[in-house]
Amino acid sequence: MNKVKRALISVSEKKGILNFAKGLHALGVEILSTGGTARQLREAGIPVKEVSEYTGFPEILDGRVKTLHPKIHGGLLARREKPEHMEQARKHNIGMIDMVVVNLYPFASVTKKKNVTLEEAIENIDIGGPSMLRSAAKNFRNVAVICNPGRYEEVLNELDTNNGLLSDAVLFKLAVEVFKHTAEYDALISEFLDKRMEGEDLAELDGDLSGGLPKEVDLKFAKVQDLRYGENPHQQAAFYKDGDGGLSGLAKLKQLHGKELSFNNILDLDAAVNIAKDFSGPAAVIIKHNNPTGVAQNEKLSKAFAEALSCDPISAFGGIITLNRKVDEATAKEVLKGGFMECVIAPSFAPSAFKLLSKKKNIRLIEFDFASIQSGAFDFKKVHGGLLLQGRDERELDPGELKVVTKKKPTKLQVDAMLFGWKVIKNVKSNAIILVRGKKTIGIGCGQTSRVASVRIAIKQAGKKAKGAILVSDAFLPKTDNVRLAAQAGVTAIIQTGGSIADEDVIKAADKYKIAMVTTGARHFKH
Repeated sequence: MNKVKRALISVSEKKGILNFAKGLHALGVEILSTGGTARQLREAGIPVKEVSEYTGFPEILDGRVKTLHPKIHGGLLARREKPEHMEQARKHNIGMIDMVVVNLYPFASVTKKKNVTLEEAIENIDIGGPSMLRSAAKNFRNVAVICNPGRYEEVLNELDTNNGLLSDAVLFKLAVEVFKHTAEYDALISEFLDKRMEGEDLAELDGDLSGGLPKEVDLKFAKVQDLRYGENPHQQAAFYKDGDGGLSGLAKLKQLHGKELSFNNILDLDAAVNIAKDFSGPAAVIIKHNNPTGVAQNEKLSKAFAEALSCDPISAFGGIITLNRKVDEATAKEVLKGGFMECVIAPSFAPSAFKLLSKKKNIRLIEFDFASIQSGAFDFKKVHGGLLLQGRDERELDPGELKVVTKKKPTKLQVDAMLFGWKVIKNVKSNAIILVRGKKTIGIGCGQTSRVASVRIAIKQAGKKAKGAILVSDAFLPKTDNVRLAAQAGVTAIIQTGGSIADEDVIKAADKYKIAMVTTGARHFKH
């Protein structure tokens, strides 16, 4: 147990510090502080002694040296149980400091600014803060050390309950948190400086691969919540957010109704928003097992959902619905007609729509800010013994890139449908084939080991609607059988990557069946 009589407070992040300092003062704790923190505490009426007054040595070198002094670090590192330590402290007039409350210069946020200079970054490398934290954490049996504002209330409650004492368990937990924090802080600095040393642009840290991939990757994630289980009940699971900043993407979602999200729910939500975010007009996406069962865009959101559902209503059962507009009453009614769905995720819900949907106790209603999706981030996959890292597939297709390779040219409406389908196909597991009419999918063949199998599935799913449809392929067509099957189903146009050794034969087959074909020169494999 440790009795807190004197605390040193020096924080860059001021959130919550006034209430914490007031609580310490009420418990009779003497407070030492520096610079802006001392000024803020004094203005709030909290008695405080400047560190320079306490040490008898002024801040120097533009504030670079404030707390690097034997009266500070001696007061932190002295082991109270060792008589020789305490004798040396008395000899040199060093008082004990029982608590350190420090958070560090905002190096991460400063270096994320566009065109940050090396000089500005270096001046935001904290020296005194990490030194005090490490000194206090090393001597955790005698000194309480707090680097996380989220601990203020917990620590105050224990001090108040135990008459100014903190338990050994709390002291140890706080010290462990500090060493983790300073390690992560040093890692940020070394990563930044390493990039600059090699002359690489800082944008690479946000996923710009123009200068190549980094030589080393440090990943940091913080647990948001434990999940009931993983993909299967025998697997443990949890959801983690990106640990180098605030909440973004799915970590920022707000659940309004329904039971907790599962591991599979979160995977499917990610797949759904990945498709919906690419559409500027009202769009609906239905996801099942990480693949779309239907996607549609329409001026009316309710119509978009109905068209997405009609693509494959059987597979859609128990799926995830993403809508990129506020859900109105008409759309809510269409959703209820569609049968059981696990989740509906949208920017917001009209009160009448929420009232209707929330009557279903098993449906999860989720509010999601599409603007919180961070573009340019890396995509990575863990494998045994290592990690695969790549840039996200965010390549957009300009209509000018389309190359007409057949005698028959596509109409403007067909080109519009192709562009719609190309946005969808990049989020469908390979081998992927989809059939579209206008701005809706009518058949989806995904995840097959042969492309022709995906063609067959998409055609079978579309049925009679395949007549006059557009076939979209996520990669090149390797054989003419794909074209033959499409022609037999009534497909009138095809968009594919091109680049196969069989291109000449494939194009001849399209000409034979009077199908318009364009190539993109880009593919969208998704494994």
